Amino acid sequence: MGRRGLAPTVGFGASQPSELGHLAHFTEHVSRGSLSPRIQLPMDSHVRSTAIPLGGKVNDSTRSPMAMARARHALLHAGLDASVPLEPASSVTNEVWLSPHHVVRVNRRPNQRLRREAILGPTLPAEIGYPMVVAYGGQMGADYLVLLRVPGRPLAHCWPEMTIAARRDAIRQLASKLRRLHETPGPAQLPGIDAPQMLRSDTLSPVMSLLVALDQLRSMPYIDSGLMDDVERLVFELSSAIEPFESQYLIHGDLTFENVLWDGRRITAVLDFEWSRPAPCDVDLDVFLRVCCLPKLHVADAYYDATRAEDYADVPWWMQEEYPELFAIPRQLDRLRLYSIAYDIRDLTLFPPQAHAKQLNEFHALNRLGNTISGRSHLDLLDTATGIA
Repeated sequence: MGRRGLAPTVGFGASQPSELGHLAHFTEHVSRGSLSPRIQLPMDSHVRSTAIPLGGKVNDSTRSPMAMARARHALLHAGLDASVPLEPASSVTNEVWLSPHHVVRVNRRPNQRLRREAILGPTLPAEIGYPMVVAYGGQMGADYLVLLRVPGRPLAHCWPEMTIAARRDAIRQLASKLRRLHETPGPAQLPGIDAPQMLRSDTLSPVMSLLVALDQLRSMPYIDSGLMDDVERLVFELSSAIEPFESQYLIHGDLTFENVLWDGRRITAVLDFEWSRPAPCDVDLDVFLRVCCLPKLHVADAYYDATRAEDYADVPWWMQEEYPELFAIPRQLDRLRLYSIAYDIRDLTLFPPQAHAKQLNEFHALNRLGNTISGRSHLDLLDTATGIA
């Protein structure tokens, strides 16, 4: 199959052509209707990353008696019936339980993620469909958020069985909600958070914390200092693409299909705003495009085998058609590469490697960084051809 006008790989040193093409070419030409960001993924890639903080695995601790006791404690303190049946739900960062009418989320980490969401949720526009906050409480390291349960199932669970027309309509609805979110100013009292991408607007340069983390990683076991040097050079090269890194408007911060509810006809809710914050709108493309390129890494375990990359191949194209301004930011591929690096560096600091890169699975953060440097990252899976090879 032929390729149309492949763009050079973004990086330092000599440019080299990419086999798969790049989003830069897509964003330059898509308004002419000449390109479709189809996605290619080897179908034998079945290894889930051990270090992807955002996604959809069931938190094993949720199933423990103590976890259920914490959920019932939250219901009791919210003035609700604490004896109702509870079932665990998929989550990476929280203990999540479903009752017939409510969702209980318990955060066991010493941060303010759920407090932030309790503040943010009621301020979101009704069109986004965020569930009503019933109660928030607890203490640092065991705080809880109780929400009204909304009809629907996670879109990721429905996707394998949906028709193409239904999928297309779901993306149309999602784009509308996302645009509305990106027009919403962040509340003034919203606490800060250690965002998944190590980029900040309150420092001399938005990449300062990223560079500090790179220095720290160089001294860790199993970290190739040469790779860190390459990453640092690329960060310096790309940093001007995101300056100034400021916005008063909200992003979602974890835009996976696990966080969207679908009732068979419409999106009933967009969930899990714990990583939401004011930031440039295209930061939401970082996680979103990871989902489109490598969807198996972002679904609950029960739906892993049913999830197929080819079912997501047209999703970026559909999103661009419905929300073109999200894809029209200058130097967008450079920005996305930097967001990706910032995400993976934070991942490495949270989950340091326990072996050399060759002994880790292909989707470990260390190998993801290596792929970014060599032009084989998830962004390089975005194909400018008219179909999947």
